[in-house]
Amino acid sequence: MKLTHSRAVVVMILVTLMWSIAGVVTRQLEAARSFEVTFWRSFFTLASLLVILPFFQGRAVFRKIRNAGKALWLSGVCWSVMFTAFMVALTLTTVANVLVTMALGPFITALMARVFIGHRIPVRTWVAIALASAGIAWMYGGQMDLGGQLAGTLVALMVPLAGACNWTVVQHSGAHGQKIDLVPAVLMGAALSSLATLPLAFPFSATPHDIGLLAVLGLFQLAIPCVLAVLCAGVLKAPEVALLALLEVIFGILLAWLGAGEVPGSSVLTGGSLVIGALVVNELIGWRQRA
Repeated sequence: MKLTHSRAVVVMILVTLMWSIAGVVTRQLEAARSFEVTFWRSFFTLASLLVILPFFQGRAVFRKIRNAGKALWLSGVCWSVMFTAFMVALTLTTVANVLVTMALGPFITALMARVFIGHRIPVRTWVAIALASAGIAWMYGGQMDLGGQLAGTLVALMVPLAGACNWTVVQHSGAHGQKIDLVPAVLMGAALSSLATLPLAFPFSATPHDIGLLAVLGLFQLAIPCVLAVLCAGVLKAPEVALLALLEVIFGILLAWLGAGEVPGSSVLTGGSLVIGALVVNELIGWRQRA
């Protein structure tokens, strides 16, 4: 599938909207909790990708997985951590807490790339990291008296950490002539997440209503948008993807507010504004300098 730049922007906006439904849908579950929620979403994501991927890449995608090297498996592990931590965090804390914490991804990635690959970090990014850190500290400080909320936010922190590891593995492999195809890596991540959470999901308590909702998440919130996001990343520049991905935070908080009555706390709004503002300014300045 070939995308023009303008179509890639539209598709990426649609992707962020699809990603953002996780919180509000999770709040409609009747009985499923924690690892069972994660298992069913990952299972339906795996089932969906087993059908979708052959249409995009043919049966060659399965040969890639059979012949996968260490780097592709590492990427799959990173995806599985992201899938698992995201859903567990949503069962422990608010949608706003999870999404704002995930917005730290570009900054954690920059720091990890500096340590492990030697990428230089511009001064503007150091300033943005300091501001974002202050925002997260403010948000965490407001939750110190809420043990469950803080635990959920800490679990959510695993998502950008795993995402940064994933990006570092992909970049390091590419520099050594081993390009990683992220689409089969997503499938491997869903499979690993399903296997890892299955023993922890017992005894199953999900109702047919819950399973239906989690099937919707597996297909429309994860499988389809992840494939589309990989396609968009081949057309859009990294700053464009980073900025458009922030729409997930806005869409997700609004949907949880309107669809589940989950009003974000003042510390989350203040800290989140610092994080998102720092990212937007950093990416826009970098974009302008490169132009």
